[in-house]
Amino acid sequence: MDFEFPDDLKMLKRLVSDFVQHEVEPYAMEIEEQDEVPLEIMNKSKEIGLFGLSIPEEYGGLGLNMVGKCAIFEEIGKTINGYTTVIGAHNGIGSVGIVELANEHQKKRYLPKMASGEWIGAFALTEPQAGSDATLQKTTAVKRGDKYVINGQKIYCTNAPIAHVFTIMAMTDPTKGTKGITSFIVEKDFPGFKVGSVEKKMGLHGSKTAQLYFDDMEVPIDNVLGEEGMGYINALKILANGRAGLAARNLGSCQYLLDCSIKYASERKQFGKPILDQQIIQHYIAEMAMEIEALRWLTFRVAWMADRGMNVIKEAAMVKLFGSEVYGRVADKAVQIHGGVGFISEYPIERFYRDARITRIYEGTSEIQKNIIAAQLAKKII
Repeated sequence: MDFEFPDDLKMLKRLVSDFVQHEVEPYAMEIEEQDEVPLEIMNKSKEIGLFGLSIPEEYGGLGLNMVGKCAIFEEIGKTINGYTTVIGAHNGIGSVGIVELANEHQKKRYLPKMASGEWIGAFALTEPQAGSDATLQKTTAVKRGDKYVINGQKIYCTNAPIAHVFTIMAMTDPTKGTKGITSFIVEKDFPGFKVGSVEKKMGLHGSKTAQLYFDDMEVPIDNVLGEEGMGYINALKILANGRAGLAARNLGSCQYLLDCSIKYASERKQFGKPILDQQIIQHYIAEMAMEIEALRWLTFRVAWMADRGMNVIKEAAMVKLFGSEVYGRVADKAVQIHGGVGFISEYPIERFYRDARITRIYEGTSEIQKNIIAAQLAKKII
């Protein structure tokens, strides 16, 4: 495994790092308070290609492999996580299904506009009664002539209020269980489609989350993604693919917190000397750095495996689990190092602390990741 990035990726990393530090981070508090990413940041993100990371060059994207995407996601993770989530969800679960499973007609219709950011992508699987157990889908899709008529609802859909293209799952044959679920590409303008009100969340401010409602929504047969009855398998593939990317975003956030903590501990004086001279603070810093380095190795190891077509179901679950757990521990230590400053919303530490919490829940809870790992180790199929 070669840990050296190619020169073009290094250049892109520097470009994104500069953009994050000088054009996103100064607006972090505004994004947090307004729960909105400014249009100028969205437009600049489009200009530098951040909406086309996952999309092949022939469709207008940057065509990065998984290692490349993780390298960029790490940089994006070093700013407010609401913005990070907008970009990450679009490039991850919002578009990867179309990139990997769509036919050529579908790719030509959707990918160029998604690569430019004109159309933002989203993924809808969770329902009120179907969370970790995705097999309990109640949304139905009934074939009528050259269309499917879909009825039901989805919840917790990231990017829903700003998205144009949705990958959704629906039951085409409830008698077949998981083999009766089919995936569809849905546009927000399809008749019968409605986005609900924006959820008020503990964190990830700037990232919009809402319910979706389907009331006799008409979807052309041509918009079936992959084969009928393969929706559950498709969903697992899409989620597994996105887990290394999510870990990379967590990695960036952890590195940001470590850097902030070292700087603060070097400047903050107590008992006549910087608190960094205190052994307990040194231990906190050392523990944070050690776990971050372990997360970095695991993240890029999984990405490297994925780029070589290796089975990464187990490893993807491991990196998602480990990344979210490390983020939580690093954020907690960062608050402790900063003391009262770490608890005040005027400073970024408490924001990262709140944002870290959702990473153990969305795109598969920590408990589900453990189930996947154990099942894979036991040579069972999840």
